[in-house]
Amino acid sequence: MYKLIEVRDERRHGSAHPPALCRPTSLQTKKRPRFSKMSTGEPKDTASFLNGHENNGAGCELKVFKREPQHRIFVNRGLHLDKIKFYGFDMDYTLAVYKSPVYETMGFNLLKQRLIQIGYPEAIMAFEYDPSFPVRGLWFDKMFGNLLKVDSHGNILVCVHGFKFLKPHEVAELYPNKYIQLDERRIYILNTLFNIPETYMLACVIDYFANHKDFTHSKHGVSSGTIHMSYKSIFQDIRGATDWLHMHGDLKACTMENLEKYVHRDEKLPVLLDRIRQVGAKTVLITNSGYEYTDKIMEYLLDFPREGKRHWTSYWDCVVVDAKKPLFFEDGTILRQVDTSTKALSIGHHMGPIKSGEIYSGGSCEVLSRLLGAKGSDVLYIGDHIFGDILKSKKIRGWRTFLTVPELTTELQVWTDKKHLFENLTRIEVMLSDLYRHLDSSTTVRPDTTTINNALRGVIHELDMSYGMLGSLFRSGSRQTFFASQVRRYADIYAASFLNLLYYPFCYMFRAPAMLMPHEATVDHNSPLFTSGEDPAADGAHALPHYPEPLVYRCRSFSDATLKASTAKAAMGGLTDLQPTITTTSNASGGSAVKRPRGLDTVPHAWAETPKKVVHIHDDGDSDEDGLESPESNKSNNSSGHEDEKWPIQP
Repeated sequence: MYKLIEVRDERRHGSAHPPALCRPTSLQTKKRPRFSKMSTGEPKDTASFLNGHENNGAGCELKVFKREPQHRIFVNRGLHLDKIKFYGFDMDYTLAVYKSPVYETMGFNLLKQRLIQIGYPEAIMAFEYDPSFPVRGLWFDKMFGNLLKVDSHGNILVCVHGFKFLKPHEVAELYPNKYIQLDERRIYILNTLFNIPETYMLACVIDYFANHKDFTHSKHGVSSGTIHMSYKSIFQDIRGATDWLHMHGDLKACTMENLEKYVHRDEKLPVLLDRIRQVGAKTVLITNSGYEYTDKIMEYLLDFPREGKRHWTSYWDCVVVDAKKPLFFEDGTILRQVDTSTKALSIGHHMGPIKSGEIYSGGSCEVLSRLLGAKGSDVLYIGDHIFGDILKSKKIRGWRTFLTVPELTTELQVWTDKKHLFENLTRIEVMLSDLYRHLDSSTTVRPDTTTINNALRGVIHELDMSYGMLGSLFRSGSRQTFFASQVRRYADIYAASFLNLLYYPFCYMFRAPAMLMPHEATVDHNSPLFTSGEDPAADGAHALPHYPEPLVYRCRSFSDATLKASTAKAAMGGLTDLQPTITTTSNASGGSAVKRPRGLDTVPHAWAETPKKVVHIHDDGDSDEDGLESPESNKSNNSSGHEDEKWPIQP
């Protein structure tokens, strides 16, 4: 009997550096080649390999090595790093991680000033940014002015009007079945980290007007005398003010004036970029920010004394500013070169080639891919924006995707620190299951679950509040949020920081954990479906289908001479005497082959041939192997080498 346990990375470092942080001296001279095969000393055939491990681990626990949680990259879909030839990076909140909550506080204060400039009452200056309230991924309902936390299907998990958390019956009055459909004309998704101050401002302003003595509150807005403000117009004002801050306001200027206060800087960044290029891959920066801001930010992020006097562009094979994502992944704009001395753009399209050290503006994914020689599965794009970076690059261009989720640090902190709350949830589930253990359809008395349900709600509430007023980014109670479903669907891998790549070799294969259905997750492998002597068909149950044991491999068996003669006879109008047979060979014990007549038939394939290698598209879809084959089968079934054609990326 095996028990699967997790083994953590036991290495501890006196500094924040990963193992072997220092750059190899060979970096400045030449790039090392792509990875060669490392001998593991294991048997090459599958049966010997598995049997060897089974014997070595008999009666022991199977130990699965896991890196420390703060260093780990989490996997939704399998990904081979050695297949990646281009590493694309977003800048804001990816390379440049803004310090929270000081950066959001600055943005919130600037937003207050802008709203007052366009006519909002000066009283809103009294609001102070509260980082415990907003969470990313909320929906704003422009019709009723509510902030909604929903699951992947649109079921409402939390509803807030201003600062008021609506009760279930209040939610049901506005939203039948506590459900809302995603309609872009009505719903705006606050998906980005830049939306956090905006989210809190929406709550502040709506709460102010909804509770002010001079305003009358209605279902769709507020009124005062001859003035009416719908929640949609309030949203448009705040949304417009936020955009103005980013494009014309002082947000970027204030950031550049005090980069140390607002932007995290990590000396592991230049190390990672150099290591990527060292293994033969290319680094590409694609940002929506303009050249002047990008220049200041990147100079700050990559200027370390031990790096010498290197210019920040020396870390990149291609730099694109003003990309206008997500438009960049569709039609895009004109690709132009930036004159770094005058900051002026060249006239006309840049036709190539792309040169390291040069700065380009605009363009499109299609044009850039052509100039770089990149195709979808060659590119791993790293960003924080679930829509502008991840969803569009995955759906439209088929790029592999790496989502950075800075909030994951807090999520993991709660997951580990609040272990007792998760244990309490398990205890409550056990108590609830015991309450129904001996009951079946003949039961006429309902068990009293009041105490258990109250305890369950109490633990769930305490757990939710551990993350903040609106709970976790990824779940509410036991239900996953819409944001979580988007992460699972579009992000191949995700982590709190892309710098976690330093803790993995660039030949690493990321494998996703098994996606279990409830009948797989809750039924133990050692639990027999029927006890000994029990009749499966008792009480009207359906009899179990019979599956032949052992599994046999079937193949079509024809004599070439017989096939040629039979085909000629059939062509002349005669009855074919073709006698197809099935050859079966035991899969388990290697028993003798059995030939059985199939009957008279002239169709090319009278039956399916049992596959002799992997044909189902598994998580290791980009593996080097065409399938799990023996050395003998490799001699006769050579791979064509076009793995990408065989294993298309599914968005």
